[in-house]
Amino acid sequence: MMRVHRNLMWLPLVAVLGGCASFSKDGGFDSVAQLTKSRLDKSLTPLRNANDAQTIETQVQSLLAKPLTADSAVQIALLNNRGLQARYAELGIAEADLVQAGRLQNPRFDFKHVTQGADTMIERTFTVSLLNLIMLPQASRLERQRFNLVQTEVANQVLKLAAETRRAYFEAVAAQQGVVYAKQVNLAAQAGAELGGQMAKVGNWSKLEEDREQVFYADATSARLMANRDAVMTREKFTRLLGLWGKDTQFTLPERLPDLPAQPLEIRDAEAYAIAQRLDIQAARQQTANLAKSLGLTRTTRFLNVLDLGYVRNTDSGLPRGTGYELTLEIPLFDWGGARVAKAEAIYMQSANRLAETAVNARSEVRESYLAYRGAYDLAAHYRDNVVPLRKRIADQNLLRYNGMLTSVFELLADAREQVLSVNGYIVALKNYWVAETDLAASFGGQLPVIATQGTQP
Repeated sequence: MMRVHRNLMWLPLVAVLGGCASFSKDGGFDSVAQLTKSRLDKSLTPLRNANDAQTIETQVQSLLAKPLTADSAVQIALLNNRGLQARYAELGIAEADLVQAGRLQNPRFDFKHVTQGADTMIERTFTVSLLNLIMLPQASRLERQRFNLVQTEVANQVLKLAAETRRAYFEAVAAQQGVVYAKQVNLAAQAGAELGGQMAKVGNWSKLEEDREQVFYADATSARLMANRDAVMTREKFTRLLGLWGKDTQFTLPERLPDLPAQPLEIRDAEAYAIAQRLDIQAARQQTANLAKSLGLTRTTRFLNVLDLGYVRNTDSGLPRGTGYELTLEIPLFDWGGARVAKAEAIYMQSANRLAETAVNARSEVRESYLAYRGAYDLAAHYRDNVVPLRKRIADQNLLRYNGMLTSVFELLADAREQVLSVNGYIVALKNYWVAETDLAASFGGQLPVIATQGTQP
């Protein structure tokens, strides 16, 4: 076997350098939790072992014990959604690449034994990659930056799931509430159809008037069936986001949506705030910066792909022992690295333009989301302050007229149906408002820059 000589005294240093990279205790998860904490104020727990699973199960069951709110639903999704847990695994993959980049390639040992007649020649070569050693610090920095990029991207996925869960929550509650009012309209239509049929039998109503009540009853029944279908579909979509199955799918939703706030949000410097806060923009910036540095590395090594240094020791029978070294260098005779540099430059320009596109789109999304938010608020406020109160006053007056025998029961039923339809319109407008507020928060990167005070929050 080969003995260590003074020429190889630097090998322990190489071994130390190759083994200095190690895995962190949190796997990079703490940075993700910190990025999302200021925007969501929710706890995150990665599922890594049985203890984590038990912790998550305990928290989820505690939240499911009460009717869900938008905030508790988001918390359940962040704990229990397995798709998000799968995204957390990307942190481990990226950190493994980081640790690998900080370690030297294994040295290579070659042994040659040749016998020619009575002569025996033995050649031993111990080779390490000088290029890998030289580029190790820069490669580690690049992988560190890529790891940070993955952390930002995973945090952005957390925010996206939170926003999607809030939307699904409001849609599920509104659909459930819509079923109640659809049943009320259906019952009123049924009563009108039955009464119309009885009056037609005794000759007090024409066939046309009877058919009008019957078709309204048929339409109301169709609306009730569609409301039931929508309630099932929105609840199942919501359930998937929460990651629930089995008995846990029997969770309870509140009977109604949260009230409309007294005043809408007033937001200043919206675009600047979004550019500073949005994690997708931060990720695009990091990606572009990483590619710029990677481009520099590609340019540096364009002529040099292989650079190996080896210690050689030869033993030949009848001759003195020979020692020395060998240097392996790839000659850029056919490939001067121009294609690799051109590719790296194109990838960098692609990333730079995507960064610009992300920033432009973010500004537009903020403007669009705020206009949609204000429009949804104005419509819901119109229903709350005008349409629903007017319908109620009309219904009350018709009830007084009916008690005074000044109007028919059919007019009373028709007014009741119209009142219920107006309330149902308010439910839809209120749902659209809360969804629009969720979209607005998402356009700002998960956190609203609140200036004005609000009323009830979900």
